[in-house]
Amino acid sequence: MATSSPKDKYLVVWMIFFMLGLGTLLPWNFFMTATMYFRHRLKGPLSTDVPANQSELASEHQSVLEAKFNNVMTLCAMLPLLLCTCLNSFLHSLIPQRLRIMGSLLIILFVFIVTAVLVKVPMEPLPFFSVTMVKIIIINSFGAVLQGSLFGMAGLLPTSYTTPIMSGQGLAGTFAAFAMICAISSGSELESAAFGYFIVACVVVCLSILSYILLPKLSFFQFYQERNRKTPDDVQNTVTLMNTDVKDAMVEENKDPSISMMKILKKIWVLALSVFFTFTVTIGTFPAITADTRSMLADGGSWELYFIPVSCFLLFNLCDWTGRSLTAVCMWPGKDSLVLPVSVVARVVFVPLFMLCNVQPRLHLPVFFQHDGFFIAFMVLFAFSNGYLASLCMCYGPKNVLPHEAETAGAIMAFFLALGLASGAGISFLFRAVV
Repeated sequence: MATSSPKDKYLVVWMIFFMLGLGTLLPWNFFMTATMYFRHRLKGPLSTDVPANQSELASEHQSVLEAKFNNVMTLCAMLPLLLCTCLNSFLHSLIPQRLRIMGSLLIILFVFIVTAVLVKVPMEPLPFFSVTMVKIIIINSFGAVLQGSLFGMAGLLPTSYTTPIMSGQGLAGTFAAFAMICAISSGSELESAAFGYFIVACVVVCLSILSYILLPKLSFFQFYQERNRKTPDDVQNTVTLMNTDVKDAMVEENKDPSISMMKILKKIWVLALSVFFTFTVTIGTFPAITADTRSMLADGGSWELYFIPVSCFLLFNLCDWTGRSLTAVCMWPGKDSLVLPVSVVARVVFVPLFMLCNVQPRLHLPVFFQHDGFFIAFMVLFAFSNGYLASLCMCYGPKNVLPHEAETAGAIMAFFLALGLASGAGISFLFRAVV
């Protein structure tokens, strides 16, 4: 007799998965939106007890660190993300789920506590730069493990419980940008605002930890955990009832997984390359170029202070989330339409458009778009198209293959997404140098 599943009372489990989804991408977004603080720290202080020629050399070195900060930050984030995304497929069978999730959250919390403390500690630019990059590598390495483990845990529950994870991740960037704006609007010095900003991040990660501790105590989650432990018998019964053609296909897949992988890739290679190219263009431009854009209204007023937090980070995340959300009600163009890959390739036009805005410092190109409105319009289209097209590709990938191949197709799409992030981080150096 089938056992009826308990209800998720007050959607507590749904909210916990939302909070954990928020916790997976929030750390990286907090570091990315705090670029104003990090670059401010790279401007000084310089020691006054050195000869003039050495002081001048140190000042030049310091300027190089500031100019390259966004590029190096992106590279230090995306390469570990790609590596740990691949490694996580092996980790899940070697390390218990609880240790992976709780361990990752605790390490991320520790890194944020250190970051908040270092706000109050004077450091020379080069050591500060190095420590910051090490923290970014750690954050994104354990963030990748956390993300993979979280989606695996959600797989035990009904399909709808993947949605809160996606929702939490989509709102992570918006939350981080909004928190930074609130910190700036408090009227405090930049260091004091940054301290409050990182304390907020610590609080959110703590809430994620408490949420995960609470999760196993809920009867709804316990039911699906127990049912998962009985899966060997369930799988045997299911296989017995399977259609013969499906069984043959699965047997063939198990005999030669490499051929099966290639067959799946042949079915989805256009979508895989599309999601790769989408994120290559996005990460190659944002934030390496966009965060260096300055308002043309150089009056030192509040608009100049809020220009990057609002027009770059907050606007990007809001429009990106809008694009992702739109795929829930509209999925055009179709998965086999040429309009989709053409639209993805057409996004490369945003690279020169942003380059010709008031990106500072610049060495080669002129400033063609003199008004801040151009940058804002480009950002809206750039972010919306990223969210919409990437979401379409990720949705269509598993639908382009047989049902028993969908999980493998999803893994292939996730790999190309991570590869696009890493590729964009690398090419951002070239894009920034051209400016």
